[in-house]
Amino acid sequence: MADARRAAGKQPGKRRQGPARGRILEAAARRFYADGVAATGIDTITAEAGVAKMSLYNNFTSKADLVSAYLQARHEEWLGLYRRRLAGAQGPREAVLAVFDAYADHAGLAYEHGFRGCGLLNAAAELPTGHEGRTVVRHHKEEVESLLATHLQELLPGQDEKARAAAEHLAFLLEGAIVRAGLEGDDVRMRRARDMAARLVDGL
Repeated sequence: MADARRAAGKQPGKRRQGPARGRILEAAARRFYADGVAATGIDTITAEAGVAKMSLYNNFTSKADLVSAYLQARHEEWLGLYRRRLAGAQGPREAVLAVFDAYADHAGLAYEHGFRGCGLLNAAAELPTGHEGRTVVRHHKEEVESLLATHLQELLPGQDEKARAAAEHLAFLLEGAIVRAGLEGDDVRMRRARDMAARLVDGL
């Protein structure tokens, strides 16, 4: 578990954040999640952030750059929730469930129009192939599955192949649950998925 804790503690390199950049990113996060990436224009974001359009372009090279920054920030937000859950985990079984708890915590945050599912996947569905934002989303999902695999390898020493297969299974369960949770607008499916995950882990 120590390796997973160290990995979760690493932060990607970030540009220095000033007050305007933070306000722009927060406004973009609200509008992209509530209204969608394509439907949200630069003017909408700058008006909500209370900054001039030039200020946005002083901080982000393009809307695509802003979208990628939003997705990276959402990934880091989830990592923060995961780290807090992991800090209280007692052993690898609870560490696996910490991943599910972090997703449920994310679903339980206050959103303008309620929970609409995974913001990363919602955005990726709107982005063209080759967009940097899709790479951010893919890396997030790969990291989540890798964290699950790490904890399962600690639970099943010497059975790495079984641990990786179980991690993939749990990752699929997690994705299905968050899609249903997004359709239903609450975290109930996430809580049920956590219970299913606990039973699956106990049966390994």
